[in-house]
Amino acid sequence: MLIAWAAVTNTVEWPAIVLFMVIFLWTPPHYWPLSMRYGEDYRNANVPMLGAIAGAKVVSVQVVLYAWAMVACSLLLVPAGGAGWVYTVTAVLAGAWFLYESHALYNRAQAGDVSNKGAMKVFHGSISYLTLLFIALAVDPFVGSAIMGG
Repeated sequence: MLIAWAAVTNTVEWPAIVLFMVIFLWTPPHYWPLSMRYGEDYRNANVPMLGAIAGAKVVSVQVVLYAWAMVACSLLLVPAGGAGWVYTVTAVLAGAWFLYESHALYNRAQAGDVSNKGAMKVFHGSISYLTLLFIALAVDPFVGSAIMGG
């Protein structure tokens, strides 16, 4: 995304950096729950994913920390990128929902629940979160200007 932005605009601006950081920070809470679910497969293949080499308690802490950083970063598009109300509302609501699910995974892990249902819920939720965020980013300029009469 950052390279595409630079290629099209011949500059690197804050919105591109923020979007890059959202994807960067999204990756751990997306893949680590998957590695919790398929930890044995990762270990058998000698792939040292965090969920395969660390316990659920450790992984869930990291998922929560990265989720918070990702959501905070996504909100930087409002002041740094001029995102409008559609993006802002979507980022807040989808972010709150993803944080809720991440904290639910953390709470289950800290309580010793070893079922992988929560991990897969966070994994699938991360896909939905990012999809909603980018749809809102694409729709935002059109909806805002249509409502404002522009």
